[in-house]
Amino acid sequence: MSDAPSAPTHDWNGDSGDRWAANLARLDLMLQDFGDAAVAAADAKPGEHILDIGCGSGTSSFALARCVEPAGHVLGVDISEQLVAIARAEAPVGAPVEFRLADAATAPLPAERFDLLFSRFGVMFFDDPVAAFAHVRGALKPGGRLAFVCWRGAAENDWVRLPMSAIRGIVDVPAADPQAPGPFAFGDRERMARILAAAGFTAIDIAPFDAAIAYGRGATREEAVDDALDMAFQVGPLSRALADQSEDVRARAAEAVRAAFEKRPGDTSIRIDGAAWIVTARG
Repeated sequence: MSDAPSAPTHDWNGDSGDRWAANLARLDLMLQDFGDAAVAAADAKPGEHILDIGCGSGTSSFALARCVEPAGHVLGVDISEQLVAIARAEAPVGAPVEFRLADAATAPLPAERFDLLFSRFGVMFFDDPVAAFAHVRGALKPGGRLAFVCWRGAAENDWVRLPMSAIRGIVDVPAADPQAPGPFAFGDRERMARILAAAGFTAIDIAPFDAAIAYGRGATREEAVDDALDMAFQVGPLSRALADQSEDVRARAAEAVRAAFEKRPGDTSIRIDGAAWIVTARG
């Protein structure tokens, strides 16, 4: 399961995995502040063993490995063949990290092995979140920690709100189930707290974290807007909403989305608003 902004779980070994892999630099820049905040909240110590759930291409796993080396270890798990392959290829020589192609929600895990369960935008894709969290908790040492970052609501996140609002009236987009597996499944703070408690976690803390996202970059503002538009067309809900549309509709949508990005500040990057939860708990 990957930390990409939006995709059905079953597609992580298809088009969505390919698009994420092709846009790694852009997406890691977009997620950097959120991932850094989650790693800080996790407070990993030298010698600890960590399970990184939905590790994607390994960005968070590498950061955690630096925290636990030399005697600790990080196991990154993801369902995307493309992203696990990249993570394995980019792992620093000698780093205490390894990657496994598997679904952490159901894959066999060693009992009471890990000091910390971590995720950067991965756990929202669990099909059955209570069962999945209970399953991974079984791999946590008694009193071990959980730390992850997940998105708040779509209306609070400009990477969805701006393009999808811009195409309203151009493309008919069905309303999404806010509790369905996907990037905003844990937007409801109280629901998430209930899920974690039902899975056996205690000392649950859910704190808002807001950051300006660098969405699109370029040597000039015009190039940055172009890059933001291209990124919106490459990954996320806009790309799927326009997938089967005519060239005329796509052109009209592009014009509307460009206008939305042009209203945002930034010179060499377009600055948009991002809203997440930083979640910690005890097993």
